[in-house]
Amino acid sequence: MSSFDAIERKMRGVGLSDAAVNAFRHSVSVLESNQSMMIPESDIVPAEGVSEWESIVAATPEAGAELLAQSVMIKLNGGLGTGMGLQKAKSLLEIKPGVTFLDVIVRQIRHLRGRAGYPVGLLLMNSFSTSDDTMQHLSQYASEGFADSQQVEMIQNRVPKLVTDSLQPVEYPSNPELEWCPPGHGDIYPALVGSGWLDKLLSAGVKYAFISNSDNLGAQPDTRFLRWFAESGVPFVMEVTRRTEADKKGGHLATRKSDGQPILREIAQCPDEDVEDFQNIDKHRYFNTNNLWIRLDALQEYLAANDGVLPLPVIRNTKTVDPRDASTQQVYQLETAMGAAIQCFCGARAVCVPRSRFFPVKTCSDLLLLRSDAVEINEAGLMSLAPECKGIAPIVQLDSKLYKLVDSLDSLGVPSLKHVTKLTVTGAHRFADGEPLCGEVTV
Repeated sequence: MSSFDAIERKMRGVGLSDAAVNAFRHSVSVLESNQSMMIPESDIVPAEGVSEWESIVAATPEAGAELLAQSVMIKLNGGLGTGMGLQKAKSLLEIKPGVTFLDVIVRQIRHLRGRAGYPVGLLLMNSFSTSDDTMQHLSQYASEGFADSQQVEMIQNRVPKLVTDSLQPVEYPSNPELEWCPPGHGDIYPALVGSGWLDKLLSAGVKYAFISNSDNLGAQPDTRFLRWFAESGVPFVMEVTRRTEADKKGGHLATRKSDGQPILREIAQCPDEDVEDFQNIDKHRYFNTNNLWIRLDALQEYLAANDGVLPLPVIRNTKTVDPRDASTQQVYQLETAMGAAIQCFCGARAVCVPRSRFFPVKTCSDLLLLRSDAVEINEAGLMSLAPECKGIAPIVQLDSKLYKLVDSLDSLGVPSLKHVTKLTVTGAHRFADGEPLCGEVTV
């Protein structure tokens, strides 16, 4: 593909791997082909054959040391959390006094290692922006091996932004860093290959990977499900949960009419005329939590049979090269979604999990709930709701203008929320730390 030559030179010039280049070549070829990137309602039916998490784990004994030794926990840790006013890895947010997301992840791995009597693997997919801060924080765990980047880190790739009318890599000499963009979390597959981590894990006898976002404390390793996954022979499992009105714009699971294969559809892949169906949570009931279980040997076999590329659907975003300056050149940013790989594996499954396994922190409202006494985190790094919540997390809605940035929470205080069903704060306020609230509270 001659038009890819300049793109490849640019990518090779910064040391990107063959796997990264080939994955982006696929994305560009999809863009150049003018084939539709949309998934219309007429091509799908609501998700079929979704299993229930509770029925699986209730009937499955916990995995033993041998299976734990064959598993790795991979965390996507490339986000800076700039939307919350952070200029460092989002996983370094303090969620309890002196405890960050990263500290909780370390606790979880320690717990698994203690049960297995074996150094169960942790792999962080950091970005160029989060690597230094992350590894510096982990230096306090150097005696346990968590501070060795050769043992715990994989760097996310980056891809060029493309000029919309020529599909060539954009040039922006005043700030060359803006010529690049992240390729989406679908990059985990070429990153595993290009970094050598896929071969390294398989050579060490590791076959089962649990992958999730570092800011989702609900994504906890479960040894009962690990055993079911290992014994089932299923190559790929996506954890989904039931959509609510708050999730209607998020990607949902569906079944492709042509072959009955489960697929993921994002809002960017939905034609305008089908948006009403997309947002119909009674019709499309399940959304992707981005918690995935993958057999690494099955991933290697698929890549070997497909020239090293996982042909994921491409999401095209049109932006300006400087997102803060609307007068700068228009570019395409091409992304892929990690969960979209469900369509690549024959026999892939979806399992509906309790909402408690999807607990991401996207806003200061989410963070306040985590910091409150409604959420408990034990020494094993396992998160649970306080018994007083009776299994239902309180809803927190803070004034988005006043409490958008993390620093703003310092002036708000952390009230007791374990007896609260909903807290709404409009305007400036100050709670005494631990101030008892009850029921539905509006300030």
